[in-house]
Amino acid sequence: MSDDKLAEDPVGEDARIDALEARLKAAREREDERNRPRVKGNDASYRMGNRVLAELLGGLIGGAVIGWVIDRFAGTAPWGLLVMLALGVIVAFRNIIRISSRPPE
Repeated sequence: MSDDKLAEDPVGEDARIDALEARLKAAREREDERNRPRVKGNDASYRMGNRVLAELLGGLIGGAVIGWVIDRFAGTAPWGLLVMLALGVIVAFRNIIRISSRPPE
């Protein structure tokens, strides 16, 4: 009768194998925890930073392009460019302040 039990599960009786399986299971759980995606808060901060950068660059570039076009057609160089660039910076900072004062989502 003991021969039948050994033939069915010869490995289950060895304590070293059981301990190894327990350590492997714990290591797999730690590895799964380490590879799990990060908290969504970092993703929200990253998106907020990208939006602020886009607002700043958009205001600067948009103001410069519109000012250059005004200077080209009205012949007011460099005043149209300077005025529109300043307005672009003002609008960009206003949008950034508005974004930063909004409560987090």
